[in-house]
Formats: sequence, C-alpha cells, structure tokens
Amino acid sequence: MSMNCKSKCWKIGLLVVAGVAALGWVVMALWNWLIPTFFVGGYEIGYVQAMGLLVLSKILFGGFRGRGCGHGRCHQRRLENMTAEEREKFQTGMRSWCCKPKGESDASKS
Repeated sequence: MSMNCKSKCWKIGLLVVAGVAALGWVVMALWNWLIPTFFVGGYEIGYVQAMGLLVLSKILFGGFRGRGCGHGRCHQRRLENMTAEEREKFQTGMRSWCCKPKGESDASKS
C-alpha cells in the first residue's frame, strides 16, 4: 500500500466520521425544533441522545442507504451476471479508485 493510498483512505475515513457527526447534529436540531412544538410534554434532547436516536433508527429500519440490498447481495448478483472480462475491468477500476493497480509505479506516469 503506497503512502498516497493510506492518505486517501484516512481522508475518506475522516469524512465519514465528520458526516456521521453532522448527521447527529441535524437530528438534534430537527428534534429540538419540531417535537416540543408539536407534542405537549415533548422535550429537547442533547447531542448524545440524538446519536442514540440515529443508532436506534439504524437498528429498527435497517440503515441509511435507501435501497434494501441487504449485506451486498445485489452486488454479488451483479458480479455473477458479468462476463469474466467485465468483472476484471470492474475489479481493476475499484482497485485503482483508492490504490494504484498492481505493477504500476510512479515512474510509469511520466
């Protein structure tokens, strides 16, 4: 794994963490704005409670993706329906998205 790949993977991880934190803040802000207004006895929640509400919704409703693919089954079916050439091209493209393909060096780019 090259240094560039590690750097890119760390940046993606940092963006995911920041996105989850921002989503927690959005849930907290919406709850505190809407629930006390619409429901008598509704109370405001804190950030940790909003994150707990996100986890609870993940458990109850199955995630934030929007498509009910279920543990990669759709991707597996898609790969099974590809020809060997299409599958190799797809896998090469996925490898090059984060890391350099095998056999490629910095000298070959110039």
